[in-house]
Amino acid sequence: MDAQLLLACAGMMMLMVLVPGPDWAYILAAGMRDRSIVPALAGILIGYLAAVTAVAVGVGAAVAALPWVLIGLTFAAAGYLSYLGIRVLLQPPALATGDPPGQGASTAASDTRPWLRLAQGAGVSGLNPKGLLVLVVLLPQFTDTAGAWPIPMQLTVLGLIFVGSCALVYSVVGMSARAVLRSRPSAMRIISRVSGGAMVLLAVALVVEQVSHFVSA
Repeated sequence: MDAQLLLACAGMMMLMVLVPGPDWAYILAAGMRDRSIVPALAGILIGYLAAVTAVAVGVGAAVAALPWVLIGLTFAAAGYLSYLGIRVLLQPPALATGDPPGQGASTAASDTRPWLRLAQGAGVSGLNPKGLLVLVVLLPQFTDTAGAWPIPMQLTVLGLIFVGSCALVYSVVGMSARAVLRSRPSAMRIISRVSGGAMVLLAVALVVEQVSHFVSA
């Protein structure tokens, strides 16, 4: 593939990932709540890897051609984000520590199940219609029909660039949130409320956007 095309794609993908969305809200909550952001981050990346695979084998084109599928994904994502956001609002997470149980470690942190965080992260990214739109709509624009590589392979490489951008940005976001909160413990409750509220607002925005498209159509 053309190097300039890859660089252009990498720049565009990085800009898309830097725009706050459901993934940001979830990884911020993980940074505040868990001893490690790895399970949550891995879940997000697994969800996007599954989406990249689907796009590469042609499922993405089928989804784009069936608007009702995207609508269904949108409402599923909105419901899931609402559930996660309301949980954070009702039960703000305590900052996890590396202390052994009984020596400062929070009960919520000690009860954290990595497989659950991984599954939740995969659900957040896998049901994120905006992420799917990036993979379905934007990636094909960077393919070269005259290139030596077949289109599915090009889409796979471009999709992996997107996943790599997610890994870089969300690692920084999650670890930065944790570092800031360690120096400012009093901000924990405020940021957790904002994070939970952001998930709920994003869910509402997803529904409103889809309804507005439906009405205008």
